[in-house]
Amino acid sequence: MRGVLTDKLIATLSLAEEGQYYVRDTELPGFQLVIGVRRKTFSVQAEHTRGGKRISCRMRIGHVGEITCREARLEAKAALAKIAKGEVDPKRGKSAPAKPAELTLRAAWQRYRVSHMLRKGRSEATIAGYRDHVERLLKDWLEMPLAELARKPRLIADKHDEMTRRNGPYAANGAMRSLRAIYNHARKTHRELPADNPTFGVDWNREIRRDTAMGLKDLGRWFEEAGRLRHPIRREFHLFMLLSGSRPGALMRARVEDLDLRRRVLHIPRPKGGEAKAFDIPLSRPMIRCLCRAMRMSRALHPEAAQTWIFAADSAEGHLIEHKEPRTKLFKWGNDLRQTYRTLGQAAGVSRLDIHLLMNHTVPGVNEGYITRDRLLEDHLRAAQEKLSQLIVSKAPARRGEGERLWPSIGGRWVGDAERDPTPLDPRVCREFSRAA
Repeated sequence: MRGVLTDKLIATLSLAEEGQYYVRDTELPGFQLVIGVRRKTFSVQAEHTRGGKRISCRMRIGHVGEITCREARLEAKAALAKIAKGEVDPKRGKSAPAKPAELTLRAAWQRYRVSHMLRKGRSEATIAGYRDHVERLLKDWLEMPLAELARKPRLIADKHDEMTRRNGPYAANGAMRSLRAIYNHARKTHRELPADNPTFGVDWNREIRRDTAMGLKDLGRWFEEAGRLRHPIRREFHLFMLLSGSRPGALMRARVEDLDLRRRVLHIPRPKGGEAKAFDIPLSRPMIRCLCRAMRMSRALHPEAAQTWIFAADSAEGHLIEHKEPRTKLFKWGNDLRQTYRTLGQAAGVSRLDIHLLMNHTVPGVNEGYITRDRLLEDHLRAAQEKLSQLIVSKAPARRGEGERLWPSIGGRWVGDAERDPTPLDPRVCREFSRAA
């Protein structure tokens, strides 16, 4: 079989009844998916010339579920380059292990990603952050031996200063923290590397926590601006972030199957920290209504994707990918809403420990560590969630005495849209809005 390999396509391919079959990528020659009886595996196959003879090599990249298609494609490009240079053993299908003095940053990063991050179930967002630091900010050093970097601490310090000016103090610190972690991990198996971490000489930038939360007096303006957004699914996404205090990366991947309306919880299987930190969000009444509106809008606009995702979108993955809004249209979104949730929890009188549990933070202290969160979920924590949600929606502007009808429409149009954008709305959205609101 041939086609453009994507996560969406791979999910539709069934396992082999016996033996295995191949799906070859039409965009990157040599990149392919091997589908067997029990699992699906990314691999590459190419030829190189040695001694005047053409030798075929096959190299495994990783299994579906452990690595995304995008990551596999990037790995495949690097593997194909190695095969072309004759750096792969055609019998074993593996690269020869690098000598300690020749261990490059690229090789150390790949081992750290697979052996440490993927094995410990780190989230895709965490892995993507490390990849950005190494493959973008430190790309000039990818082929440089780690031992050479360790012997040149001044080079590291100068690079940190340069990134501070060019990319900002937070990005510079983040890149150096990633380098520090990769080096420490590499030294566990390469004891010949210098003991001093190459980031030892960095003068770290001061990082100040951003104070971007809203207070009670700001919620009226936020609801007005959110009500004018023309994208109904994104609007419900922002509202649910405000009501739950969850991270946007986890909510964008919320699946319909993870919503249990009988127990009134939304399961988050892979939050920050990976599967080991999976938890259930107790749902208040405003939160349930918000999710129901989002699913109805998703079914109206993206019926196929809506079978899987709560916040469906016209993207390759099928769910929301981008949630940023112009500050002139919505002045608070993203982690601003997470900070607002924590701030308003204080105003609502929710205890510090309950907020820790609701936001899935690690509770401090040995005594609190004995608390079993699931035993408090469906009564105590839900009551606290309900109290905080009611405080938030009570600050929404009154709409003709309709209670919690947060996003009313007039003649099939959202309040405020007529002046800002006279184009007619999609009639499917208008019908679904009337039902969902």
